Amino acid sequence: MTRFQPIYDIAEIGARKGLKHVVLSPGSRCAPLTLAFSRHPQLDCKTISDERSAAFIGLGLAQQTRQATVLVCTSGTAVYNFAPAVAEAFFSKTPLLIFTADRPAEWIAQQDGQTIYQENIFGKHVKKSFQLPQDYDHPDSKWAINRIVNEAINEANQYPQGPVHINAPFREPLYPTASEDFSYSKVVRTIDAASGELSLAKTLRKQLVKEWSGYHKVLIVAGQQAYHEPTAKLLEQVCRKHNLPLVGDVICNLHIIEDLARHADLFLGQANNEIKKSLQPELLITFGESVISKNLKLFLRQYPAAVHWHIQPSGIPSDSFQSLTRIIHTEPAEFFNFLDSFDISENFDQQKRSNYQKLWEVEERKTNRLLQEFYPQENFGELELVKEILEQLPSPCNLHLANSMSVRYANFIGLPAKQKGIEVFSNRGTSGIDGCTSTAVGHALVSTVPNILITGDMAFFYDRNAFWHNYPIANFRAVVLNNHGGTIFNLIDGPSALPESDEYFITRQALSAKKLCEEFGFDYLKIDNKRKIKNTLKDFFEFDGSTKILEIETTHELNKSIFEALKKKIKTSYES
Repeated sequence: MTRFQPIYDIAEIGARKGLKHVVLSPGSRCAPLTLAFSRHPQLDCKTISDERSAAFIGLGLAQQTRQATVLVCTSGTAVYNFAPAVAEAFFSKTPLLIFTADRPAEWIAQQDGQTIYQENIFGKHVKKSFQLPQDYDHPDSKWAINRIVNEAINEANQYPQGPVHINAPFREPLYPTASEDFSYSKVVRTIDAASGELSLAKTLRKQLVKEWSGYHKVLIVAGQQAYHEPTAKLLEQVCRKHNLPLVGDVICNLHIIEDLARHADLFLGQANNEIKKSLQPELLITFGESVISKNLKLFLRQYPAAVHWHIQPSGIPSDSFQSLTRIIHTEPAEFFNFLDSFDISENFDQQKRSNYQKLWEVEERKTNRLLQEFYPQENFGELELVKEILEQLPSPCNLHLANSMSVRYANFIGLPAKQKGIEVFSNRGTSGIDGCTSTAVGHALVSTVPNILITGDMAFFYDRNAFWHNYPIANFRAVVLNNHGGTIFNLIDGPSALPESDEYFITRQALSAKKLCEEFGFDYLKIDNKRKIKNTLKDFFEFDGSTKILEIETTHELNKSIFEALKKKIKTSYES
């Protein structure tokens, strides 16, 4: 048995508990962990040099596989580079198992290289943090390592899923000698954690039935969640049975529901107070994670529901609409099956619910009609290109939306019910631009379907190290909306009116994706006029073994004028 046998057995424990994917960032201090994972025949290891990209690629792997991904890095500031993805994983409830190699504790602050304070370095942005013993010879240390690793894996996978950190100090020598036998123990202990199903208690069911009958204006709002067709179909059935309006952003992955109000962000931003007052719910039912629409948030805060039920199995309750009155600890499918069991009768109460549902339906249909009338525009801008991309998405595929304007453009346009098999992903846990491309690349590395990323130039160039690795991603496509700066700061109130806007908020840049494509050997496509759209998109969506980047170069002024014209068209419809 070698000195690092308890460390090598970490990989064996992980494999037996179902771990499959490991992202390694090169370093010397992490050598025992790197050898443990890379030599295990049941684990798929990939090397990503940039720790920030590596962590986001790991995030994408975990999102795609719905299993915890292992991250490994060396000591020192390398650890801090994991932090943005760790924070995103925490708030998006994505399971990561993070191993950070460390120096022995006595060498901290003693001018030893790559040595910082690593214990609990991620603070509240991990579900739990562990410190391994730094000497492994004593039987209690071996027992502790086994127990900690088992607990960490269980914790990462239990709802709410999330990142768990294990800091591992190692003494030199870090590498096995030629005479040392490297193997995994044939007998390792695994500790399983059984999770019971959260069902609605009988007393709670009676209470909900009683309360339900007292509300006629019932609104359901769906937040970000994974694509799951059976749940979507169940929800559609419940909404039609009880005449309930359902509102959802593009990231809620419920676009296959025909009657989904998918353009609420547009019409709530332009509707007058009289319309908004008529749409005010008495009972608000929410589930899922965050919503994109600021206008929906403002509406539900300014016109709050008297009662707000939020459905989540466990975890920190979210009160983003400032009206929460009841947390229902169960799975959404369990709750909607319960609603589906309610009897209905054609009476005055049911007619009131129907009337309220029709108010939302009218606004949704009107806005959708105005959107269709708005195109094509004389000048081809980002919004219209996003519309063309969304309409031509292959099925099945993963649609990845970078933060800032990309995800908002997609939300303004929406996906129609006929586009089944398209799952939407976006890093909305923290809504940062820093790892959008890397996350999409993580998906592409393990998924069998096309992965289409729509991104702005700032997010794209900020995360260019997403491509700095040796793994093919022929199923990856990126659409780069290059307006040479941060357009969102030219659109939102506040920074757009400041004289410092150009330099300090929009931050103009002159980069093009063409050079990046040359560097990494990708196919580069460019749209610079309307006549090229049809043939360019045909080439873009042909999966012929190449990675392809499509770029459109426009100006802030053009995109702002188009967006303002759309808002004016919708606003005018409420004034006539």
